[in-house]
Amino acid sequence: MATTTTLAFNEAPERPLRSILRKSQRRQKIRAFILVMPLLLFIVITFAFPIGRMLFASVHDDTLLSLMPRTMTALNGWDGMGLPGEAVYASLAADLKESWSERTAAAIGTRINYELPGTQNQVTSSARKASALLVGQYKEALIEISPLWGRHELWNLLKRGTSKYTTFYLLRSIDHQFSSDGRIVASPPERAIYIDVFLRTLGISVVVTAATLALGFPLAYLLATLPQKTSSLLMILVILPFWTSVLARTLAWVILFQRHGIVNELLMALNLTTTPAELIFNRFGTIVAMTHIQLPVTLLPIYSVMKTISPSYVRAARSLGAGPFYAFWKIYFPQTAAGVGAGCLLTFILSLGYYITPALVGGPKDQMIAYFVAHYTNEELNWGMASALGSILLIATLLLYFVFNKFAGVERIKMG
Repeated sequence: MATTTTLAFNEAPERPLRSILRKSQRRQKIRAFILVMPLLLFIVITFAFPIGRMLFASVHDDTLLSLMPRTMTALNGWDGMGLPGEAVYASLAADLKESWSERTAAAIGTRINYELPGTQNQVTSSARKASALLVGQYKEALIEISPLWGRHELWNLLKRGTSKYTTFYLLRSIDHQFSSDGRIVASPPERAIYIDVFLRTLGISVVVTAATLALGFPLAYLLATLPQKTSSLLMILVILPFWTSVLARTLAWVILFQRHGIVNELLMALNLTTTPAELIFNRFGTIVAMTHIQLPVTLLPIYSVMKTISPSYVRAARSLGAGPFYAFWKIYFPQTAAGVGAGCLLTFILSLGYYITPALVGGPKDQMIAYFVAHYTNEELNWGMASALGSILLIATLLLYFVFNKFAGVERIKMG
């Protein structure tokens, strides 16, 4: 009977079995997809969509196109040489009249003022006076109202406004701008600040990362080698800052480092200084406060890797004649590379976006790029500039992460 069943099973076609297997696998994939769908939607809504919107806003600006439609249409036929003709000025006058009645002249002036500082009042004043213009020689009348309308660089600006996409914000974020004849040139020294800010942001982030590594690596090694009871107690003290907000920790350093704070009083009591030291509102205070906040972020990945390293490796190296330092450097330290890389990368990326700490304990020359993003978002309401600065920071971070992964991959291959 068993032999008959086996023969019947072997003679059965394979196609139905494969079809059943495919259907089962398909159901499992669909079930898994449904389970991860809430998380996927959460990531798309709260992470991917805002980043995509920021990247889009850095190159999209249809202010002039929507508020000055007649002028933009008329400028499509202008060759960019000299000043436009009478028909373009007539369209400009019509748009200015409408902007005054619709109360949109200020928005037009604000957009023009981004590229030509000091022109916002001239635009709003021209809109008010243009509402009283009669049919006639609009070109002469508008230039008489304000010499702004006789500047070739203004018309080049308006010509660029015929497109709803612009590179102005990205160019300004790297200290470049359009010249009067439409060429891309370096910004004047009084406006060229952002490259220095980006370099300052990178510099502070590198120093904070190095400081957290110098402090965190020995501490992680100590925690990994101590008995479990003692290590757990010390670990609570390490992660204690995570239970306090960044604002509270930053304000604590303000209290400690102020001119008549605890640290200065202690230094003077020990006769280490005769006058209060400048410990706050400078680069030193910024780096110390950021290092304190980021220290657990660097330490915890290193500690988690060190806990998996068997002490028998170092003992074996010592038994073969290696000295303490040589055994540590050649045997133990390379095994911690993954934790060191992960901790330093996390700290570095988080440090790039710091805003509260530099704003509270740093001086004017210690503000990082996040400060300017917040400034353009909250005070000037210049979403294009804020998005451009954020986009460049994001791209730079991704490039650095890509380079890190490349080097980390090469090191893993060598170690393998």
